[in-house]
Order: sequence, then C-alpha cells, then structure tokens
Amino acid sequence: MFKKILIANRGEIALRVIRTCKEMGIRTVAVYSKADVDSLHVRFADEAVCIGPAPSNESYLKIPNIISAAEITNADAIHPGYGFLSENAKFSKICEEHDIKFIGASAEMIEKMGDKATAKATMKAAGVPCVPGSEGILSDYADCLKVAKDMGFPVMLKATAGGGGKGMRAVWKEENLEDAWNSARQESAAAFGNDGMYMEKLIEEPRHIEIQIVGDSRGKACHLSERDCSVQRRHQKLTEETPSPFMTDDLREKMGNAAVKAAEYIKYEGAGTVEFLVDKHRNFYFMEMNTRIQVEHPITEQVIDYDLIREQILVAAGVPISGKNYYPKLHSIECRINAEDPYNGFRPSPGVITNLHAPGGHGVRIDTHVYSGYAIPPNYDSMIAKLITTAQTREEAINKMKRALNEFVIEGIKTTIPFHRQLMEDPAYISGNYTTKFMEDFVMDDKYKDEE
Repeated sequence: MFKKILIANRGEIALRVIRTCKEMGIRTVAVYSKADVDSLHVRFADEAVCIGPAPSNESYLKIPNIISAAEITNADAIHPGYGFLSENAKFSKICEEHDIKFIGASAEMIEKMGDKATAKATMKAAGVPCVPGSEGILSDYADCLKVAKDMGFPVMLKATAGGGGKGMRAVWKEENLEDAWNSARQESAAAFGNDGMYMEKLIEEPRHIEIQIVGDSRGKACHLSERDCSVQRRHQKLTEETPSPFMTDDLREKMGNAAVKAAEYIKYEGAGTVEFLVDKHRNFYFMEMNTRIQVEHPITEQVIDYDLIREQILVAAGVPISGKNYYPKLHSIECRINAEDPYNGFRPSPGVITNLHAPGGHGVRIDTHVYSGYAIPPNYDSMIAKLITTAQTREEAINKMKRALNEFVIEGIKTTIPFHRQLMEDPAYISGNYTTKFMEDFVMDDKYKDEE
C-alpha cells in the first residue's frame, strides 16, 4: 500500500481524496496555486506545496511543478481527481517514468479512449452498441456532406478532441451543414489545438446515462449501476441521480453488461464511466468513456455504500476487485452548487462568502471546500459544493433535497441554489420525464429569487 499520496487537484475533490487517505492511514500532500492558499484541502493535508500562480497553466496544469512537489515530499503515488491532468496521457506516462504510481488510467488507455473517434472504433470492435456515424475522422467537407446525406438529417458534428460541448453542432438541414462544419472546426482548433471532426446520427429525445465501472490490473471489471445526467446546460451537468427514473431492470442489465464488456475488452484499470445516449425507445448507444473519477460519484457511493476513492487506491496498489456487480438499494440526487447567477445567464459570481450555513440531517451529504470568509477565486470552475440527498424512494429524495436547499445559506455571492429549488418543484423533473433538452425551455421564476 502507498505510504504517501499527492493530490494533483484542488477544491472539493482534493479534500474528498484526502479524507479517504486519512481513513486508510495514508499520508497526503496537497498542491495549491497562490489563489488557493486558504482552501480547506491545503489546511487538511499532512503537507502542502505551492506549485505556482493562479492561472491553471502555470500551476495545476504545470506537470514539472507537480512532479517536483511529489519528489521533494517523497510521494509514491499521485491522485489526479477530475479535470486538469486526470485524463492527460503525457502526465500518466511521466509519473510512470518517475516511478510514481498514477492513480488512474495508463497513458495507453487514455490515448485509446480519450480520442472519441478511436474510442468509438474500439467499442464497435468490442461489440458495444454505438451511435451510427462516420468511420473515424472526416477528411474534408466533401466527406462530411457525403456521410450526412448517406445517414440522413438530423446529424451531430463532434470534435474528436472535444469536451464540455466545444466543437459540437447539431445540424437539421443540409443548407446549414457547411457553416456548422467551419465554425465547429474553428472552435475545436482554438480550444484543443485539434480541428479533427467526426459525425454521428442525432439521437432525438436523448437521455445521458452513464455506467460506473471499476477494473483491476488482472483484466477483471465490474459495474456499479447507472447515473442519469440528463439535466444539462450547454453540455455541463447541473444535477444527477441514481437510479435513473427512465431505467428498467432489463435495460440496466443490458447497459451494465455492455459497460463491463467495454472495460474488459480494453483491460481497463481503475475507476471510470462508460457514457451512453439512450433514446426514447430505450435503445442505448456508446458515447464516450471517462477514464477518471466523476464529479457525481457520491450518489453511487450513497446508494450502494461503497467508497469509490478507496477502491481507486486499492486497485492502483494491485488489489483485485471482487468482480461482483452492484445495484442501487436507495435513491440519491446530487445538485451541483455553483457560484453563478441563474437569473443572469448563469454568469460566474466569484467573491467572498460572507455567511454560510450548511444543511444537515439524515440522508444529507455535502462535499465542499468553502466556508464563511472564503474568497472564491475567478480562475477556476465555478462549482463550490455538491449537495447530495439519499432516501428510500425518489419522491423522498426530492423532498429531502427541497428541505436541504431551503436550509442552505450562502451569502456574499450569487449561487445556483435558487435554480435547484425551482428544479425540485418542476413537474417534468418530478415525473422523471426529462431529456438532455430539458434546459432549453427552462425559465427562472422570480419567486425563488425572493428566497435567496
């Protein structure tokens, strides 16, 4: 087992990893930028090393600085969390070259699954259902047009190196295709330094449902059931739940088996998710694989009583998994609390938290790194907390979330708490009748603003 783990991340996920390490008797090293000197992950780690100024590319994305911090503190493993370098093949490889265990996927695995066109080809070979689309990267616009005509509109253009919705364009008619092709390529080149595009058939009324998997170094994998992540804004998740209200026992079995098949085909090691689009007829299609821990992992932990970070560490240390699949015994919902103003286009709202009161009670969990007096820096993702409620049924979990949101007080900044209050009373959400298009028609009601 590892003696000391460096957490190459910040905020709530860094604190989350530190907590499990402490329970396992493993010493921890926090790294931080100058903007994060007062973050709780710095305070609660056994050691802390400043790795640069506020900008991510000078600190949390600066591989030499992180490796140096690991070497001077004698850390024998690095946990990357999510985001930043968690799916960076170069970082994984450099850790290996420095005899530091990367608690995540190997460089080869990240390269294989990180490029979406390659991942899709791999999944086809594994026998996992995939969205109909182009065979690999589109060579030019003429190729793009031919594939679209053969497939039939509507279609979805996607950047092969994409993420966060960048380089994605839904195209409903042929006359709009060329403009979409040009703008998507430009956006992808600017965001990722790669303008490679591929195309898929646009799935109508889709739900975004992911299957949590864990694989060990012996090539064995298991699944931990699903999470429904369909409530999104600009391809960014706002809330998640498990089990999915759209799921049936038969569909869960089929999707779980497909995810395990995918993981074992590529001999995947670590925790990851196989992401699927599910249409209104409950046909499911592979979308992508995330080779890291997910923001929404706590809801899976809550419904099956399982510490995913602990499992990541054990697998990285060579401990085999049981091979048993897990199914939800309870219902859990996560609301991402962001420092954003939902009444002003979800504009970021950095600043000082002047007062904070966190909700509590049975079945309420909060993962956060902020506190009263904490200054939220403008340099990073705006998520400041995850509020999770767990109960026997979905209805009880929603009612518990309503109560917890009404108890949650964060003053000094704008947050998405009013949005989540309104969401928990939305008839479509309450009925479980929502898709990835849910937010397109969502309008904030001023009555929730008064409750801030």
